[in-house]
Amino acid sequence: MRYPLDFEETFSKTFLFWLSRFLRNKIISLSNRQVTSQERLEQIIAQLVVGFTDIKELKLTVKEVRNIGINSIHVYFLPLEKLYSYMIRYGASSMKEIDEELLSDFLASQTVNLSDATKKNYRIALLGFFSYIDKQNEQENGNAYRYGIELKNWGGLAGKSGTKLPSFMTKEEVNRFISAIDEFPFKKPILASRNRLLIKTILYTGIRVGEAMDINKKDFIKDGDSYIIQVRGKGNKPRTVMIKERIIKSDLVVWNASKTCNSSLLFCNQKGDKLTQAYISRLVEQILLSVGLRKEKNGAHMLRHTFATLLYQNSHDLILVQESLGHADINTSRIYTHFDKEQLNRTTDIF
Repeated sequence: MRYPLDFEETFSKTFLFWLSRFLRNKIISLSNRQVTSQERLEQIIAQLVVGFTDIKELKLTVKEVRNIGINSIHVYFLPLEKLYSYMIRYGASSMKEIDEELLSDFLASQTVNLSDATKKNYRIALLGFFSYIDKQNEQENGNAYRYGIELKNWGGLAGKSGTKLPSFMTKEEVNRFISAIDEFPFKKPILASRNRLLIKTILYTGIRVGEAMDINKKDFIKDGDSYIIQVRGKGNKPRTVMIKERIIKSDLVVWNASKTCNSSLLFCNQKGDKLTQAYISRLVEQILLSVGLRKEKNGAHMLRHTFATLLYQNSHDLILVQESLGHADINTSRIYTHFDKEQLNRTTDIF
């Protein structure tokens, strides 16, 4: 069923109507592999079909959608929540007041100091939202009102020349960090085993934080003197990584004997629920600071960059880096060639 562009009596209600329906459309198209409550998801989808009239209630619902397993929905919601507030301050009275120029102004003012990746997410969310409305609205004459938003000329992205090299640890710093993991005074012994196991798994395999959070017990398989770990990457693509048993054996034994997760996940919090990326990044930062290590980005994702950098330095095999990190495009892996000291040393002999 299609609806008039300005469906409700006020701009606020109309925007929230379209936003609710767009989010419903995204939820049913995103991966539902990790959903923990099918019944609750059905209820939320039904709520979104009816629509919300309060942005705060909609925000809480989106948060709940994330918590039950559809993690990436916030990538679409957050930019559109910002646009809603921007248009309310603007004093809009009709959806037709939104055009390409206004959206470019919005992006220019609201994405200051954000990373290129986040800016791209803003653009993707806006394009998806207005493309959805283009297809779903119908005017009294039977035709659709078309925004035709492209945002091709928005200059907010720095481009490849402006891309920063990722933060990483040197071999000496990695040794200090590994010692710090074992010596850090975690508050509870049981959680100490979990935290050491989790952080070492990320560091020694290079998996993403989200991939570590989603590891199932059945996907952690003993094989000789190592463990094979099955992970699901971006786009739900499977891959396999390995870690030596001696690195994690004692912590794995303690954690397996004491944990009480509500699901089949290997890692969980004290309530038995899934951990958050923010919590894991805070742990990594605390351990780094405990031994005086400060990086531009101290979060857990820096461990993945460290793994990739050292892997390339030791192997000079870009295909190995690509396969280990689960990159779809080998060009994504090329950034780690910038840290090859052996190659850089050769340049010092030119003159």
